[in-house]
Amino acid sequence: MGSPMLSEDLTEQSLPTFPMKRTCPFAPPPPYGELREADPIATVLLPNGKKAWLITGHTYARRLLTDGRLSSNRTNPGFPELVPGLAKLASQSTGFMSWMDAEEHAGHRRLLTGEFTVRKVAGMRPRIQQFTDDAITAMLRQGPPADLVEAVSLPVPSLVICDLLGVPYDDRAFFQQRTRTIADRRCDAEQRTGALAELRGYLVELVTKKETDPGDDVVSRLIAKYRAADRYERNHLAGTAILLLIAGHESTANMISLGTVALLQNPGQLAKLRAEPALMRGAVEELLRFFSISDPATSRVAVEDISIGDHTIHAGDGVIIPNAAANHDPAAFADPGNLDVQRDARQHVAFGYGAHQCLGQNLARAELEIAYTTLFDRVPDLHLTVPLEELPFKDDANIFGINQVPVAW
Repeated sequence: MGSPMLSEDLTEQSLPTFPMKRTCPFAPPPPYGELREADPIATVLLPNGKKAWLITGHTYARRLLTDGRLSSNRTNPGFPELVPGLAKLASQSTGFMSWMDAEEHAGHRRLLTGEFTVRKVAGMRPRIQQFTDDAITAMLRQGPPADLVEAVSLPVPSLVICDLLGVPYDDRAFFQQRTRTIADRRCDAEQRTGALAELRGYLVELVTKKETDPGDDVVSRLIAKYRAADRYERNHLAGTAILLLIAGHESTANMISLGTVALLQNPGQLAKLRAEPALMRGAVEELLRFFSISDPATSRVAVEDISIGDHTIHAGDGVIIPNAAANHDPAAFADPGNLDVQRDARQHVAFGYGAHQCLGQNLARAELEIAYTTLFDRVPDLHLTVPLEELPFKDDANIFGINQVPVAW
């Protein structure tokens, strides 16, 4: 059965609005489950008054995320605008692979894939361990109390991605602040575009320096690869570096904080990890599924009609595929609201799915495994100093997380 065009569909008054807020930090927005039960392919109203499809079922999510008739191009007029000002951000999008489709995306991705293979990341583990050890040693020396975000969660992935890209760690305050502004839905279009432009200017300057003074880092190697392919363009590479820098520290920092808090709040699960450390690798997958922090990142726009379920997604329709909805589908994960470090959660879509699946997922997994293991080994009596309800969660950010985590030991 086909569906009417979105513009002809239900009245605006009857539609749920999107984005939807979490009411509990340990669960996705409640409407996801309600919509999934009624129909996992639903229609929602966006902040700009336009409508879009919302996919809340795991099977449909994976099917659509591998469908080449859906585009990631944010400049397409039908792309779901979840925060105002997407068109302004487009002016700063040169080099953003996540905004590209098909062969254009694949061609650029092939030049980067080798930097994030399982083997490559395995070689980085001693360095990640050293950064983690140093951060925890400094925290123990200065505390208690301490803010886990400032002491461990933010420094470790920032040091790792700076080391990898060849970005000076001393500049962390600059890029961390701009990243927070870009990710914060409370900031207006001018603020987010301005922060992105400043970050681009910074990275254009960095790339320019590496053109004549290369180092042993990803940016320098990419300059060489693009030049060898006769495709080098400075501003494009700066855009690639922006995405790597943002994704490389912000997402992992939030997951270190959230995962630590979740395990402290679930002492039975933490006890299992302490009794059997080999469970940690699977626990990382479960924590990624459980929180699904980059919830709306997997939005798309249809470029052809797509028949799915009892519906037809028409060319030009916006499609939102929240990974928190898919990862809490009980048809895919039994009792999905229960954190279970022994669960086989490998089918989660926390890193997306299909051609645009997160390029740095192997690195993120390694950082999380090392951070959780080392933290609970070296600080066995770690605990929160405030109730869970008083933690400042990032409810208005595109990447869910926590601003501060007060701890003692």
